[in-house]
Amino acid sequence: MGRVDEVFEILLHLEKKKRESVSAKDIASMLETDRSNISRYLNILHKEGKLEKIDGRPVLYKSINNDTNRVSRGGNSIVDSNNSLDKMVGATQSLAMPIQKAKAAIMYPPKGLHTLLLGETGVGKSMFAELMYQFAIESNIVRKNAPFIRFNCADYVDNPNLLTAQIFGVKKGAYTGADRDRDGLLTKADSGFIFLDEIHRLPPQGQEMLFTYIDNGFFRPLGETEKLIHVDVRIIAATTENPNSHLLKTFTRRIPMIITLPPIRDRSLSERYFLIETFIKEESHRLGKSIYINKNSIISYLLYDCPNNIGQLKSDIQLACAKAFLRYKSENGDYLIINQGDLPNHVRKGILSINDYRNEVDELLNTTYDIFKFNQHEEPPLLLNVDDNRSEDFYTAIEEKLESLKGSGIDEKDINEIINIDIESHFEKYIGSIYRRFDRTGISNVVNDNILQVAEEILLLAQKQLGKEFDEKIYFGLSFHLERSIERIKKGEKIYNPKLNSIRINYEEEFLFAMKIAKILDNKFHIETPVDEIGYLAMFFTTDSNKKFREEKPKVGVIVVMHGRSTASSMVEVANSLIGIEHAVALDMPLSMNPKIMYELTKDKVQQIDKGKGVVMLVDMGSLTTFGDMIWEETGIEVRTLEKVSTPMVLQVLRKVVMGYGLDEIIESLNKKDLYKDELPKKKIRKNIIVTACFTGDGASKKLKSVVETSLVDENIEIMAINIIDEEKLENRICRLSKEYNIIAIIATVNMDIGYIPFIPAIEVFKGYGINKLKKIIDEENMYMKVAESLKEHLTNLDGEEITRDIKYLIYSIENELEIEIISDAKIGIVLHISFLIDNLLAGVIPRKFEDLEIYRNLYEKEMNIIKESISFMEKKYKVSLGEDELAYILKLFLLNQNTV
Repeated sequence: MGRVDEVFEILLHLEKKKRESVSAKDIASMLETDRSNISRYLNILHKEGKLEKIDGRPVLYKSINNDTNRVSRGGNSIVDSNNSLDKMVGATQSLAMPIQKAKAAIMYPPKGLHTLLLGETGVGKSMFAELMYQFAIESNIVRKNAPFIRFNCADYVDNPNLLTAQIFGVKKGAYTGADRDRDGLLTKADSGFIFLDEIHRLPPQGQEMLFTYIDNGFFRPLGETEKLIHVDVRIIAATTENPNSHLLKTFTRRIPMIITLPPIRDRSLSERYFLIETFIKEESHRLGKSIYINKNSIISYLLYDCPNNIGQLKSDIQLACAKAFLRYKSENGDYLIINQGDLPNHVRKGILSINDYRNEVDELLNTTYDIFKFNQHEEPPLLLNVDDNRSEDFYTAIEEKLESLKGSGIDEKDINEIINIDIESHFEKYIGSIYRRFDRTGISNVVNDNILQVAEEILLLAQKQLGKEFDEKIYFGLSFHLERSIERIKKGEKIYNPKLNSIRINYEEEFLFAMKIAKILDNKFHIETPVDEIGYLAMFFTTDSNKKFREEKPKVGVIVVMHGRSTASSMVEVANSLIGIEHAVALDMPLSMNPKIMYELTKDKVQQIDKGKGVVMLVDMGSLTTFGDMIWEETGIEVRTLEKVSTPMVLQVLRKVVMGYGLDEIIESLNKKDLYKDELPKKKIRKNIIVTACFTGDGASKKLKSVVETSLVDENIEIMAINIIDEEKLENRICRLSKEYNIIAIIATVNMDIGYIPFIPAIEVFKGYGINKLKKIIDEENMYMKVAESLKEHLTNLDGEEITRDIKYLIYSIENELEIEIISDAKIGIVLHISFLIDNLLAGVIPRKFEDLEIYRNLYEKEMNIIKESISFMEKKYKVSLGEDELAYILKLFLLNQNTV
């Protein structure tokens, strides 16, 4: 019994036992397996019309008709669906008619019909013949141990006598070398089947003898003139040739059932995928190891030209598995993974056809993940995928992906390389699927009315502030998203957004708006929305009714060309996966390859990927370093070459390309020294303190300390009283304290201007309203702490806590200098903006250009100078130069987010 059928049987059992519909979780618990796989099998059964799918939380399934459900998936079957023919890949698609004909040939009274199988090399004629035989046993047409004899007529094509003798037997002396009587295969197949492959190789004499048997039920061995042999044998013949051209008409007229098996090019992508799945699973069982394969490799197998059909597909998969296994053993790897470099070159070319089949591939794979897992213990193989149960949220998908990878023994570093969540693609599918499944009435049965109301208010506000139209697709998607995210936040569950930096850079306006929305949600539902979730919220506002996502602009092409059989492919695979875009391409140059051939391949590839913006070519050494200039001169495509390529270098180039930088900007930044900054040492956690100070001695400052402590009994903050009259200057003391503590505010009896630390006059504290100021400062401090915690997972070259504290001081300093107050929510955006900006600068990314910079600078000359002066301490500390373009962006953030109340 196949896994799909097993799932169906379990559902029927649970349905009868519980007398209600069944969820994927119910079945997964019984089978002790992964819920997402069960959901996949249930959806297959739903598409086949066996189950009714009831949308909700969770999605439920029930059988449509218990009696009819036990009929074959092939349709019009006479026997139970648990038969060999109906288990074939494509049984309900391209093989539906061949299977019906095969069943009819087996079942036709009184003794079935002889059959001729037609089809190209490798389409599976031998397998189909054997499954017809198995079907006959399962249908009680022949006994369980009935013989099945295989014979390939091509094996004896050079000796017609011997060929005929093999089938019919031979009488001693019939021809030279016939030294004794021998029974033929037809005799050995009595009461069973004989499969004659390449039947067109049978000479006319043999064909005549065969149709004589078909007509009369008996035959004479070769050379026999008297003795007749009676047998009961069903004949299945097969040929790759046109039967009208290679077989006697008197023979073909006696074969009433002719079945044509389609070539792989005429079969659906879903069928080819299940063939791929089957063959990798077989190798997984053979090796005794789970096999991982990246998405690009799956796509290559789906789309490559496979002239020798299923047989070639299987051998091409075996070759890749063997290469991956060799690398796994030689490198003492923890897991066995197939990447593009393991694929035969003709297979790799398949991915070049992705643009012609992108929608079909996306629908088939139904996933934004980059790694598939085929488990040697599970039938059929496990697919790491977002299943078709669309009511499940992507948070769960991310968690399941991480857990699956961790559970397979992959270490943290490798997981970070493997995992890739393409947020934009996910949102497009997520929103679309919700819209197809629900209308406004239906959604109210699933999502809380309060959330629906808030979602509508949010979109109205977004329409006003962002100037975009949002239709019901976004309304439904946002409603479902809020339902789950609010639930997770209330439960304290972790929300991780691996694309936070990218979202903030590419959708800056939407991100700032999402921060305002987060505040509304916090107040409405009494939660604290984390920064990672703000990134997800921003994605809902990046679209409008007319366009799903921002129009893709042409980008600089990226090609990596290196010596070796898989070096470049592996490097590009990692870079594309980590950046989250399939943009860079690879060419591997085996050491035995002629450089002239490699040059032509490289030139063709450059011409394919150039979109009018030029191409960056990254190479390792030797003749490859000269290719770029030659291609530039020959084709007119501007090609810039970077030598001594490394994975970090490919990452940096690809990162800049995705951000829209031009060819000159990319090359200039890569030629700079000190491109990377060593990882900063971890900082010890500083205790939060409030400093109280006065001129009149310790007594007044201690009284002030007592008042503050009484007002802040619930805060985990230490109050430190100091005397202003001291040999050491106050500013020096504060500076020294700030190295050991996190100073939240200074309260003093006289006006003090430290510049970067909030100051509250003591008189305001004694009168009461200073305490409110202090509590507001503390609230903001808590906000900064949460941002710092989130940044730890997103910054490459910086310490999240330290950079957040520096930017906090910077914000306060600029507020004082500009004499403005920034909205609290906007401060999150400013922290993120500057943090990622400095992190990117340390990685060599060129800052963006500010539109009409000169006009803006002339208009705000004083303010620009203030920003430049205020931020200079950070430039010095982190050894970066922000430039006027970014200073203008920072000033714009401050001016646009003033608190005007």
